[in-house]
Amino acid sequence: MAPTTYTTDLKALDEFAPRELYDLLRTRVDVFVVEQNCPYPDLDGKDIDALHLRLLDGGELLASARLLKPHNAQDPSKIGRVVVSPAHRGKRLGDALMSEAIAACERLFPANPIALSAQAHLRRFYEAFGFIGTSQEYLEDGIPHIDMIRQPLTQPA
Repeated sequence: MAPTTYTTDLKALDEFAPRELYDLLRTRVDVFVVEQNCPYPDLDGKDIDALHLRLLDGGELLASARLLKPHNAQDPSKIGRVVVSPAHRGKRLGDALMSEAIAACERLFPANPIALSAQAHLRRFYEAFGFIGTSQEYLEDGIPHIDMIRQPLTQPA
């Protein structure tokens, strides 16, 4: 079960205190590089213009995701770097994180679809949030992925 209380915040990179940023990046490296044994450039330059959603218990990072704004008016926003701290798995925080990430994208970019590149084994997880596959499986950094999209609740007039 998820903790009964957690807080969320949504920050641009420049809004982070040094230790907050360290915790965020360390969690991503611990999971995506070390745990998944996948050396890849996590610091890809996209964090600079992204918004970073965090689930927190006090000052402790439980989970995070990166939100990228649409490049053009009709382009999708994107959710990426979705990660739950290994110490807090099994509490349905992934569900909470995705619900919060989708809500933030819908609030900030209501007319735009939301896209993500999902690890293929998580396809059903993302489908439960209304995402549908838009590509065949492909390898990204040696891990099978699939592109997915979620249409906006309201279509532009």
